[in-house]
Amino acid sequence: MATLLPYAGLFLTGFLFLGCGIRDNNSSRIVIWHQMRPDEREILQRQLSRYALQHPSLEIVDIYKETEELRSGYVIASVSGQGPDLVYGPSDPVGVYAVTETIRPLEHLFPGTFLGEFDSSAFTFFRGHLYQIADKVGNHLALVYNRKYVQKPPETDEELLALGRQLLTRYGVKAGKPSVYPLTWNYTEPFFFIPFLTGFGGWVFREDGVTPNLDTPAMVEALNFIRDVRGKHKIVPGEADYEIADALFKDERAAMIINGDWSWAGYLQRGLDIGVAPLPKISRTGMWCAPMTSPKGYSMNINVPESKVPLILDLMRFLLSEENQLESVRILMTVPTRTSLYSHPDVTSNDILKNSLLQIHRGKPMPVVPEMRAVWDAMRPGYQAVMGGALSPEEAARQMQELALRKIRDMKE
Repeated sequence: MATLLPYAGLFLTGFLFLGCGIRDNNSSRIVIWHQMRPDEREILQRQLSRYALQHPSLEIVDIYKETEELRSGYVIASVSGQGPDLVYGPSDPVGVYAVTETIRPLEHLFPGTFLGEFDSSAFTFFRGHLYQIADKVGNHLALVYNRKYVQKPPETDEELLALGRQLLTRYGVKAGKPSVYPLTWNYTEPFFFIPFLTGFGGWVFREDGVTPNLDTPAMVEALNFIRDVRGKHKIVPGEADYEIADALFKDERAAMIINGDWSWAGYLQRGLDIGVAPLPKISRTGMWCAPMTSPKGYSMNINVPESKVPLILDLMRFLLSEENQLESVRILMTVPTRTSLYSHPDVTSNDILKNSLLQIHRGKPMPVVPEMRAVWDAMRPGYQAVMGGALSPEEAARQMQELALRKIRDMKE
């Protein structure tokens, strides 16, 4: 398939795909690849077991793969005529799947009455075609706070810094470190930096949606702000990757954390009295910090034979049903995609879900174009160099832009 070649640099090689369920055209076997967390996986397996009871002659196999292995492995398998029948995950790989012609358009496979039961956020389109239907939307960051330390979450960056100073004063410092850090998050990764870039008015692409937009005043201001939060205001740990930040909050060594909707149920299970609030507004710009949002859903392998398509569609309808989405809402506090559930008591009575919906409303959809991968790879070294003191924000912004453009050129050669 010729369209794979310009994007070959995105994928890994050396995979073996045995028993994938496509080439043998086995109509009694459906294979799903996904990158679900353990708690999501348990729900999926319960749902598949219920479906199997209704279809005793059908074998359904779900296979977990790490995010990068899923993306690259799926493309390589599908191009060779193999791979799973369904692939499940966030929307950002959809552009790669579509460009490599490894997933099939869905808009003509489902009746309009069925599609009309979903919020528009459930659908991932690329170049005019529907390639994914989601059972949940979000995958977004928000401000999580421990009510033991914070009763009213900050609404602006100035309030955030003021609250941080108050907490430092209230709980003191031992052995040169705060007894309780006011705030923590994985500030080493660009995904967690995006809300501050948007808060200062920036975005990763220009209006055409594919040209990087990284060497901007907004980028410089956002980098300065993050650097000052750590170095000048000292309200976050001197070092914090995801594991460190998560552990500090779980151990009640941090009053607030910026983390995604995938983490909230775990904090509640830990026994923490948490609240979730939208990320603050940047006072200078008057703009809310807007995290990237994305649906998570199902796409169909291009290799599924026509005779098997009705079987796959029936399973998709089941997995996307109100009952199954509501199960995730109750256990994981994820935002559903069926509009009928937005007025359900399990949603309207849950403050965490209500604030999650508000944060999604203030967020920005994650681009699904293949160029996004090059932007992530270009942002990371410059961003981390600023945090390490090796580059100024101005130098980092220039380097990010140059590297992103070069990576996109290389990707398409």
